[in-house]
Amino acid sequence: MFDINEIREQFPILGEKVYGKPLIYFDNGATTHRPRRVIEKMDEYYYKYNSNVHRGVHYLSNKCTDANEEAREVVRGFINAASTKEIIFTRGTTESINLVAYTFSEAFLHPGDEVLVTEMEHHANIVPWQMACERKGATLKVIPFNEQGELDLSNLDSLITAKTKILGIAYVSNVLGTVNPVAELIKKAHAVGAKVLVDAAQAIPHIPVDVQALDCDFLAFSGHKIYGPTGVGILYGKESLLEQLPPWHGGGEMIKTVTFAKTTYNELPFKFEAGTPDFIGIIGLGEALKFVSEIGMSDIRAHELALLNYAHSELAKIDGMRFYGTATEKSGAISFLVGDIHPFDLGTLLDHMGVAVRTGQLCAEPVMQHYGINGLVRASLGVYNTEQEVDVLVKSIKRAAAMF
Repeated sequence: MFDINEIREQFPILGEKVYGKPLIYFDNGATTHRPRRVIEKMDEYYYKYNSNVHRGVHYLSNKCTDANEEAREVVRGFINAASTKEIIFTRGTTESINLVAYTFSEAFLHPGDEVLVTEMEHHANIVPWQMACERKGATLKVIPFNEQGELDLSNLDSLITAKTKILGIAYVSNVLGTVNPVAELIKKAHAVGAKVLVDAAQAIPHIPVDVQALDCDFLAFSGHKIYGPTGVGILYGKESLLEQLPPWHGGGEMIKTVTFAKTTYNELPFKFEAGTPDFIGIIGLGEALKFVSEIGMSDIRAHELALLNYAHSELAKIDGMRFYGTATEKSGAISFLVGDIHPFDLGTLLDHMGVAVRTGQLCAEPVMQHYGINGLVRASLGVYNTEQEVDVLVKSIKRAAAMF
């Protein structure tokens, strides 16, 4: 049974007050909070077992190494990867995408080739590909979206061609909340021999993700988006493809042998894990995924969809409310403007009422350019949010609007 009160009790920060008012947190798209068990698990390893991984023969090192590899298996199962060799620990989605953009372009991108992204991408899935194209003489092309915030696939045949080497696409837009038809686009890309990287940062906490069912070539997400620690992320890649990519960072752990004449590289996944990882953070990520799995992704999805629909219907009653992103299939985020109120002003007033939302360009300037605006207010949902909190959000926006 999905018990929202029991879930909320596991997040100590939800009991805090902001300016003397109970915290109402709707900035989950930027980062989620951590349940007590994740914090306690990390504390346990800092207090009792802290030691570098994959390097020592002593008890503490073995304890942390085993816990890290257990977390890798938890991740593998959570996204249904075929092997733990396909699970690479990074610092987050941004680093995961940069890793692929650099190594894939080194191995496969040549002058005249094309890289395809969508107009709704986060900067982290635009800039690394621009850099790769500039370095390799390739061309960056863009799939546009319509006014509802859904991808316009009417000219897809002219965008995905034999020249396309890789498609980078968000599973869920961090601004519009749109759930993109990634499975369809993966099939289309594969039909012309192109590979696909899925940015799952905004999908992983909200909807079940199965990399084998999707048949994506790469998938990236961050731990802090799914109730885990910051500074830890995941890159999934098909084993056969990862084997063909060159290493990205050089140093300890990613090597087998080092001489001044030649260095040979380690096997997967360690080939891409140079240096000391955030091994305590990795343990925390494993615990966070266990927490989510015990609740059940299908129950989380149902709860959040009901909350999303309720929030849309209640927010729509506010005078001057304008939504940006009204796709048929949405998840996680509601972005809006109210009248002529600047998003920063509205966000600041809401903050003083105890309500945390995101404001600005949301690391997606092309989306703002599409609509001809300077920024938005975004309310993004988490597993612990409630209808009562939505009511406070609505009441607070009305109160703020009245001040203008």
